[in-house]
Amino acid sequence: MDPKTLLDPLGLDALYITRPENVRYLSGFPHPEDAQALVTQEGAFLLTDPRYPEAGRESRIPAKVLRREEKEEVFRGLKGRVGFEAEHLPYAALERLRELAPAEWVPTKGVIERLRLKKTPEEVERIRAAQALAEEALAHALGLLKPGVAEREVALEIEFFLRKRGAGVAFPPIVASGERGALPHAGASEKPLGRGELVTLDLGARVEGYHSDMTRTVALGQVNGELKRAFFAVLEALEKALEALGPGKSAKEVDALARKALERHGLDRYFVHSLGHGVGLAVHEGPALSPYSEDTLEPGMVVTVEPGVYLPGVGGVRIEELVLITATGIELLSRSPRDWQEV
Repeated sequence: MDPKTLLDPLGLDALYITRPENVRYLSGFPHPEDAQALVTQEGAFLLTDPRYPEAGRESRIPAKVLRREEKEEVFRGLKGRVGFEAEHLPYAALERLRELAPAEWVPTKGVIERLRLKKTPEEVERIRAAQALAEEALAHALGLLKPGVAEREVALEIEFFLRKRGAGVAFPPIVASGERGALPHAGASEKPLGRGELVTLDLGARVEGYHSDMTRTVALGQVNGELKRAFFAVLEALEKALEALGPGKSAKEVDALARKALERHGLDRYFVHSLGHGVGLAVHEGPALSPYSEDTLEPGMVVTVEPGVYLPGVGGVRIEELVLITATGIELLSRSPRDWQEV
């Protein structure tokens, strides 16, 4: 990365990076929660503390392992206009920096996040590896779905399965059954699974800092009526969105197509969240597929497509695919069957 290419358009002499995902993006350092990056006109370097004496070997950019007083000396040497991540740096930390540095501290938003929107082939491979493990974890979880088994037990099994294979979890797995399926982000509870219910499983893995994200809704035994109709309406909305997805497409328009499909079934008002989001070093990042998005899809972006219907007091359905935008269309990174399944 040429620091002048990053700094000059912003009119900055330096940029202080504190958001862990952005620190890792710039450095590759595997402990970004305990580090920061500083980009100057001369180059970029990593700042961390003596707990990480091997930082120089683990970072793509030069690393400085500093005690607190040594780190403060680095800031005292800053001059001119120094950008900081306004959405991440705490106010108290900013006040301390102002005391230390004879510089003008300039708030910035989304500088590194914009670089992260389009994934390199190496980043895609890490996301692909995370998704492959999530597929295995889903298959394992489907074998556990039986009447009387607690949602929390299934969620813990998913997490244990991933950790045994050397991966992390992208987020606490969602296992929502019966009426709890009407809660889009229901945490797994002690509720036992019941025959004749839909069960929504939302899970992802983390490999070398990169995440995956997928959701499947399955029937525990025979389920008919309103919920089955909702399932096929959501499936139709998903497929309409996937057909429209590709480079150059407006994220807002793809979201609208999914809502229009649900509207034909009288269910659009029960779709209460955005159609999707980017996935990478954060499990939720840009671009956004939502009614308010101004993003245009480009090759290299990795996004979820996840329409849902949530019927209060009845249950819910969500089906989510993980998708790579390519130069000619899309590649599905999620491969598990999404059609109606009775387990």
